[in-house]
Amino acid sequence: MHITRTRPDTVAAPAEAVTGSAWIDEIAVPAGSRLRVSSVHFAPGARTAWHRHPHGQLLLITEGSGLVQRRGGPVETVRAGERVRVEAGEWHWHGAGPTTFMTHLAVQEAAEDGTEAELGAHV
Repeated sequence: MHITRTRPDTVAAPAEAVTGSAWIDEIAVPAGSRLRVSSVHFAPGARTAWHRHPHGQLLLITEGSGLVQRRGGPVETVRAGERVRVEAGEWHWHGAGPTTFMTHLAVQEAAEDGTEAELGAHV
């Protein structure tokens, strides 16, 4: 399989997508596929805005600890070695704990039009 990377360097997460500081490394965008794999590194207290993915998302926590919440559900603590499955269209947010960094791999499939996520309000 041929793998392409569209962003070879670490980039800051856009302000409309996160509160606080987070950095993204695009790991894999297989040619001819809608699969996306990124490593996201959150500073303490940083978190995403509410968002949802057309085909869901898998988060693999690789370092530190953080928080995840699905709309209507409790805030859950996640730690290195754990994984979180978010269903298609499910509103959620995730990020670092208040005093810890957190890194996760984010795996999702883009919609046919290339949309990876729909953003909502900041948490």
